Amino acid sequence: MSTWAPDDLARLGDAEELQLASYRPDGSLRPYVTIWCARTGDDLYVRSAYGPTNGWFRRARASGSGRVRADGVEKDVTFEPAPPDVHADLDAAYHAKYDAHGPAIVGTVVGPQVVDVTLRVVPRD
Repeated sequence: MSTWAPDDLARLGDAEELQLASYRPDGSLRPYVTIWCARTGDDLYVRSAYGPTNGWFRRARASGSGRVRADGVEKDVTFEPAPPDVHADLDAAYHAKYDAHGPAIVGTVVGPQVVDVTLRVVPRD
């Protein structure tokens, strides 16, 4: 498994918003969507605020690969299911990063309802 370069992980993880695009079956890149992301340990995660039917999430999960960019970093990535033991720490990371936006908004990306719509974003070599 690939690991993030420390500077890339810091810049992407600290960015207020992340742009994410998945690859189509023909290898072309879909348009970027802007979403929130959070970091825990040496990993970067994204969550679908509006469940499993959210378009970007369905496409990222189906494709398994894409590209992310933020703060001058742009990387090809794979999208993997999040390990089950990360969710409490990830909820805390989302709260720390985004609570200023208010509980109604942060509530869409924390809690048990987002466990199944959480993806680990892993850099590709």
